[in-house]
Amino acid sequence: MKVNKLPDTVKNPTIFILLMGIVLVLTSPKAHGQRIELGVGLGGYSYNGDIAPQFQPKNIKPAGSLFFRYNVNGALTLRAEIGGGLIGAKDSKSKSPWQQQRNMEFRTRILEASTVAEYNFLDFVDKRFALNWTPYVFGGIGILSFKPNISTSDYKTNGLILPFGVGVKYQIRRPWGVGIEFGTRKTFTDYLDNLGGDPTNTVKLLQGDPSTKDKYHYLRFSLTYTFYRVVCP
Repeated sequence: MKVNKLPDTVKNPTIFILLMGIVLVLTSPKAHGQRIELGVGLGGYSYNGDIAPQFQPKNIKPAGSLFFRYNVNGALTLRAEIGGGLIGAKDSKSKSPWQQQRNMEFRTRILEASTVAEYNFLDFVDKRFALNWTPYVFGGIGILSFKPNISTSDYKTNGLILPFGVGVKYQIRRPWGVGIEFGTRKTFTDYLDNLGGDPTNTVKLLQGDPSTKDKYHYLRFSLTYTFYRVVCP
């Protein structure tokens, strides 16, 4: 019996979740006739894990994203996004003598896709002759793929992420808008820094903490273009 091959988009979970997010917002019963936005974001990723236990601005590395928004109503916005960049950290930059003695470092490439819902605190609707801005919070689900520059063991390099955070968006002049956003990506892996999971050697200095999972943050500035539907009489 002949078995049909799966489409490439299904084989690639990153592309698949992005397409599913676009389908969901397009088929939303309240979405028709509302404003559509396309945007680009530029900023940086910052990692938290065994080598950088706390958020450290000096570990921010370049990242960017493309996203698609549906403003369902004044309070709710749906967004599908794909992004990528770098994360990394060095023990030598830590103030901890223990970390300085360990002297490990890493650099990892990140690719992510997500779908999130934004809740706007102000009524973010089409206002031709008025200021239109709002702070917002967001949360959703996504898929992560990562590739450390050095991999010392065989571990899974993709998985789910839970993105959440806060932001502010402002429509400077129709159809252009700008925004700033800070979000955290909770992951379910301990290998973003190639240091985690069960110990692979007996040297405690070279072991990570298996009780915690790695995460990373995304700080970005965005530029959006809004498409307005012209209603015919």
